[in-house]
Amino acid sequence: MANLQTTYLGMPIKNPLVAGASPLSQQLDLAKQLEDSGVGALVMYSLFEEEITHDSLELDYFLNRGTETQPEAQTYLVEPSKIVTSGDRYLEQLRRLKDALEIPVIASLNGSTRGGWISLAREIEAAGADALELNIYSVRADPSLTSDLIEKTYTTLVHEVSSSIHIPVAIKLSPFFTTLPQLFSRFEKAGAAGLVLFNRFMQPDIDIETLEVNTRARLSSPSDLTLPVRWIALESPRVNVDFALSGGVHSATEMIKGIMAGAKVTQVVSKFLKNGVQSAMGMLRELNGWMDAHDYSSIDMLHGVMAEDRVGEATAYERANYLKALRNYQEKFV
Repeated sequence: MANLQTTYLGMPIKNPLVAGASPLSQQLDLAKQLEDSGVGALVMYSLFEEEITHDSLELDYFLNRGTETQPEAQTYLVEPSKIVTSGDRYLEQLRRLKDALEIPVIASLNGSTRGGWISLAREIEAAGADALELNIYSVRADPSLTSDLIEKTYTTLVHEVSSSIHIPVAIKLSPFFTTLPQLFSRFEKAGAAGLVLFNRFMQPDIDIETLEVNTRARLSSPSDLTLPVRWIALESPRVNVDFALSGGVHSATEMIKGIMAGAKVTQVVSKFLKNGVQSAMGMLRELNGWMDAHDYSSIDMLHGVMAEDRVGEATAYERANYLKALRNYQEKFV
């Protein structure tokens, strides 16, 4: 049987199958089932700074409503013994997961202010997270913002968060940036230990009958795999960080492609939501069987064998591949 052990963000993990950020981590029993089914690590659902701000503003509103018109009300309002925000609940769930699980637990954070990113990252570290995934999820629609300004802002953020805590930091980002290779290099220099490719923006739809915007999440499919695999294959030889593939992994086949491209781990969510957390066992059995059949005795042997610097045609992931695909299409149908 092949040795599936690998490392991610400097942490030794038993295999490259990681449960990505999802609601599954909100329930302790499901998280435990994921561990029992064999996953190598768990990424928690994302903590959004806006949720904490909303909780605080809502509480302030209800505590103070009417006190301007009824001044005597301030004399009998009782202060709550403890104000619990979504941030407090997140940190408590993180502590519970760390107490219950033996696999690494990676927190996920989406901030909205500089102070929020840093202060929340420190609280997450203090609560015991093994690593932190910065979930860069924001749509910049202001035409006055240049791409360089946006990317410099993110780079500064990565540097400030990475330098304010001692646990490793990974960046989960979308593919919608001007120059991904330069941004990856900037993040590496800013202190990022890993890059998670890619964050799938929830694409809103329009209901033409109700005139409402539909924001229902869409599960991934294996067809989503090609974009992150390409960029991991291109940049894993160039950027000294650990890559994680996120999106489109539904079987050992997709896991193998990601690892061959240069990913240290592959994150899975949609497969677990659709087929149950126990499906992790089947994926790992399939991975082991394939590696044994193809004489790969370890994940290290498999890692990066199809990265750009190791494939026979070095331009396979670049322009030449595009031209070749067009020719093949024309020959088939013309």
